[in-house]
Amino acid sequence: MDEPTLEWACPLGLEASNGGLFVSRGTGVHPSRVIYSYELIYVKQGTLELHEEGREFEVGAGETLLLWPGRLHGGTKPFAPDLEFYWVHFSLSDDTRIDAAPTTITASGATAASSSLRVPQHARIERRDHLTGLFQRLLNDQEIYGVQPLPDSLTILLMLWELTRSRGASANLEGAPQRLAASADRLIRTHFHEAISASTIADQLGCNPDYLGRIFRSVYGRTLTDAVHDRRMLHAAILLAEGRLTIDQVARESGFEDAGHFRRIFKRSKGMTPNAFRRLHLRVHVNTA
Repeated sequence: MDEPTLEWACPLGLEASNGGLFVSRGTGVHPSRVIYSYELIYVKQGTLELHEEGREFEVGAGETLLLWPGRLHGGTKPFAPDLEFYWVHFSLSDDTRIDAAPTTITASGATAASSSLRVPQHARIERRDHLTGLFQRLLNDQEIYGVQPLPDSLTILLMLWELTRSRGASANLEGAPQRLAASADRLIRTHFHEAISASTIADQLGCNPDYLGRIFRSVYGRTLTDAVHDRRMLHAAILLAEGRLTIDQVARESGFEDAGHFRRIFKRSKGMTPNAFRRLHLRVHVNTA
């Protein structure tokens, strides 16, 4: 007797296409073109400068840009030498409701409005390690198995959810406390590989560590220590996926003096050892300028 199975049509309303990792050689510019699918871009490092229908964007590290189908887009400046970004194309079915506003895409299922995603066109990602991991998973699977409609679409939906939940991270930073938190975030993103802590960040910014910690958490939803930890894990995951460095080198490049401590922290964060993570994520499609 055959084992019972669950069969579900799983109507997602989203069709995945190909994706990749772009690595700049410091030459060329993004081509001007019109495509008939959405393109989600996530900048890994550097800054990507382009326009969509004349509206200009500067997309920095840790930020995403969603390009609309049927709209002319292209580069406004040559690719920077340090630029790297992930990209993936996808389409929405005809029965998916789309907001025509230029800054959001709204996709809902047939059940309830509570299942809707409201995705900003240009967002600063709150959980960068999560989105990086999703891109790595997608590209690794596409390299091995090719485009797979169901699992790839599920992965892209998870990416769009990360953009949806990061809407608050793009809130205005006009007040003095918010600017202070943003300065701390910039220090973490540029000095995470050094001996950095909540106290040293506060010292550099000339403020009380407890006050800075409260402000940072109110703006970014996590502690300074967690932000440093997350940034180190993100950088380590990227280096492991690239496969050029040893585990000890990855640990040092990510801000850990003790490789053993790095291995323990990484396994606690990712649920697997650095070597296991590397084996899982080594194969990705890379295109260059």
